[in-house]
Amino acid sequence: MTHFSVRLGLATLLMCTGAIAPAVADSYQPANPFTAQVTSSATVLYVNPVLGQDNPTYGESTAAPLRTITYALQRAGSNTVIQLAPGSYTRDTGEIFPLVVPARVSVRGDVANQGQTVLIIGSGEYVSPTFARQNVTIRALEDSELMGVTVTNPNTRGTGVWVESTDPVLRHNTFSNSLRDGVFVSGTGAPQIEDNLFIQNDGNGIAIVRESRGEIRSNVFQNTGFGIAVGDNAAPVIANNQISSNVDGVVVSNSARPTLRNNVIEGNVRDGIVAIANALPNLGTADDSGSNVIRNNGRYDLYNATRSNTLFSIGNDIDTSRISGLVEFVASNTPPSVFTDVRGHWAQAYIDALATRGIIGGFPDGTFRPDAPVTRAQFAAIINKAFTPSPKRSGVNFVDVRSDFWGRDAIQSAYQGQFMSGYPGQLFQPEQRILRVQVVVSLASGLELSTNEIGTINRYQDANQIPDWAVGAIAAATRQNIIVNYPVANRLNPNREATRGEVAAFIYQALVRAGQADPIPSPYIVSP
Repeated sequence: MTHFSVRLGLATLLMCTGAIAPAVADSYQPANPFTAQVTSSATVLYVNPVLGQDNPTYGESTAAPLRTITYALQRAGSNTVIQLAPGSYTRDTGEIFPLVVPARVSVRGDVANQGQTVLIIGSGEYVSPTFARQNVTIRALEDSELMGVTVTNPNTRGTGVWVESTDPVLRHNTFSNSLRDGVFVSGTGAPQIEDNLFIQNDGNGIAIVRESRGEIRSNVFQNTGFGIAVGDNAAPVIANNQISSNVDGVVVSNSARPTLRNNVIEGNVRDGIVAIANALPNLGTADDSGSNVIRNNGRYDLYNATRSNTLFSIGNDIDTSRISGLVEFVASNTPPSVFTDVRGHWAQAYIDALATRGIIGGFPDGTFRPDAPVTRAQFAAIINKAFTPSPKRSGVNFVDVRSDFWGRDAIQSAYQGQFMSGYPGQLFQPEQRILRVQVVVSLASGLELSTNEIGTINRYQDANQIPDWAVGAIAAATRQNIIVNYPVANRLNPNREATRGEVAAFIYQALVRAGQADPIPSPYIVSP
């Protein structure tokens, strides 16, 4: 159908107290300045395209940086961070494309501005085992990470980042002005694509095909062909994204089965969501509302162009007069939430239960922001309200917690109750974000959980990513049903920043374990 061939969309290719923010838990591990798969003991290589030299004696300081990412990648071993200075990284500065980011290597620029000053521009040939010959800027391998850069592929049919049967983390980046896709996922890829800006790519912001899964969360898609294109048998989770001003918002083709939750898909030139061939996007179930806002798109908000499938829209904000094809609107069993942005969220029941008890709170605008992070100080405040810890040790005067700091008392309470500890030099780092593994270790420590069944961790697909210092705590918490993993119960993602919704779920399950709350059924609770 020529209707779907505009700007190289997928049919042509077939060819995001108030806040919970992150914190670090006990004294099992020194502070972790890195996210995703890279630990705090990482080697750091510095790169500057203007001042650097590709020399074996360079790279270990900002005063003597390397010149190219290419050379840094050759030097990088497992658990390495390649820190990029502002500037342009191109063939003219010595880069050889495609850049290949190996396992457990993080390439980082400026996270604060989504890489607006750190530009990686170029293209090289890559022969994909599942999708033929391609022009690619970066290939991201298993457990790698890309943060705080802008990626552009100016080549004809060029793709910014190629993910081939791997599970990298792509976070806080900008993907712009590529002549095909910002990111392409193929094979059995399962990336975490979070908090990125996709803008002015000629084809798609993201294309995801073959048997790929993964999570596409809290990104912005603007002024591109298709915001997100899902084809073949791909089934990613697409949640909390802003998708507007594209030709089409989300296009689902072949037998793809993506799950869409809490997205805003509006103001696209033509259609909001399009389903083609035998596609069947999940727009909500009776017990898990879609909670998508799909409105004010140029022609249809929801266009079912499949051969015979009926689409079910459950709990979405959609104009029923702006649909085409077989669509049934079904009432949701999900009750209203305490917060305006939580209804239908997988953690709604946990969030509402804790809010009712006064353990967690929202923001002045009535939102909870379930996918936002949590700081150590905020986590301490939640621990204090949830458990009112009894002192088990003397307090500490942390040098980085002022006497007038809002969370000082909560930090002391969490510390004395052995839920949390500090760092060398009497530091607490109250504004540091907490990882999922650290939340679990904190709860296991404070509740004094233990087990001899260490092999319990093998039920996780990514058990090899659990730090050695956390293995016992993870095993014990698993055996006590404290761990909740969305969207895949047996994937822990231990080194990813915990979200507000995830912290609520963990805290609630810990209260259940302590006999202070009734169980809430969920398919995402991990059973030993």
